[in-house]
Amino acid sequence: MMSDFLGPLELIGGRWAIGDPKRKRRSHLVLTAEGMEHHKDGAAEPRAVIPWGRFMGLGVNATTRAWMATRAGGVLELASTSAQIGGRSACSASATLRHPYENWSVNYTHHERAYTGSHVFLLDRLIGQVSDAKALHRLGDPDWLGAAVAELAPFRVRWAATAVRRVREVVEDLGT
Repeated sequence: MMSDFLGPLELIGGRWAIGDPKRKRRSHLVLTAEGMEHHKDGAAEPRAVIPWGRFMGLGVNATTRAWMATRAGGVLELASTSAQIGGRSACSASATLRHPYENWSVNYTHHERAYTGSHVFLLDRLIGQVSDAKALHRLGDPDWLGAAVAELAPFRVRWAATAVRRVREVVEDLGT
C-alpha cells in the first residue's frame, strides 16, 4: 500500500516535499535528485537549492499541530512539560553545510492536517538514519523515498527502541 505522506513529508505532483505549498505565506522544501529546494510564497523558482553533497547532516523538526509552530505556541510550549518544541522554528530543517562551512536553517509551513506523533518520530528517525549513513541523496529519489514511506507510514510507535529498529531495517532493506 502506497502512502503519500509521513508527517510533514508529502508526495506532491510526483515529487516529495516537506511542508505545505498551498497555505498562505507558505514555505516548503522539495527533495530533488540534485538536492533540497527551498520554495517560498508560491514563486515558481526556488529561493535556494542546496546540493546533497553540501550536507554534513540534516535534521527536521515538526510539531503535531499547526498552532504549535506559532509564536504563541512557542510560549505555551515553554510553560509546559512537553518534550515537543514549539514556536516559529518548530517546523524547520537545519544542517551544517560544507564548502564553505556554515549553519543552515529554514522554516516550512505546517499542513492544515495534524501530524501523528508516530509520523513525526518516524520521519525524524528516517532522516537521521540516511544522514548517519551519508546517503541523504536517497531523499531525492522519489521511488526510494516512496518505498520507505510506504513501509513506515502504517507503523505505530509504541516503544522508541522498536521504532528506531524498524526504521533502520527499512533503510537497510532498501539499500543506501
